[in-house]
Amino acid sequence: MVPTDWRSYDPLDLHPILTGALAAFHEHGYHGTTVRDIARRAGVTVPALYYHYENKQGILVALLEITIAEVHGRACAAVAEADDGPVPRLTRLIEAVVLFMSNRFDLAYLDTELRYLEPPNRRRYAALRKRLESLLLDIVEDGAARGQMAVASPRDTARALLGMCQAVAGWYKPSGELTPAQIAARYVDIALRTVGAAGSVGSVGSVGSVGSVGR
Repeated sequence: MVPTDWRSYDPLDLHPILTGALAAFHEHGYHGTTVRDIARRAGVTVPALYYHYENKQGILVALLEITIAEVHGRACAAVAEADDGPVPRLTRLIEAVVLFMSNRFDLAYLDTELRYLEPPNRRRYAALRKRLESLLLDIVEDGAARGQMAVASPRDTARALLGMCQAVAGWYKPSGELTPAQIAARYVDIALRTVGAAGSVGSVGSVGSVGSVGR
């Protein structure tokens, strides 16, 4: 469930099995994690785990669906809050996605385990993830149509921007020198320069004051 303030992040509230699995996947990877290890971390028996989830794949799918639902919900809330116009909407969307990738880096990092999904599960997750890409693509296409963004291919640009944001989960560390808000501000700057909209951030300030993005 997306909070009223899409910038706010409370601790994850997951079922103990999912909490145990998330920790195990992050430490050992999906392939290196056993169902027994997940059950031990969750404080349940293996039969009890199978009562809730059919198998380890089902646990990974559940975590991935939670991930994409939350990031998409936060992105939609951010875009809806933005002033009218593609540039402010792009600014808010990039901020929301980067904030998610850093604040929920343990969840977001699971995207690297997609190679282990069985074909039906991969297709389902791809369809869910496509909603986020489509949200971004619509904004970039609108910006190009209005002459507010200079992009040769809106689709390729949207994919590149989304990939750039998603990569944050792979290197972000809570102990790092930058806060999630500071990282988001820098990525907003990069995104605006990528689409040729630097200096036209509208109501959220000029690119020279992009550090004001976030609270």
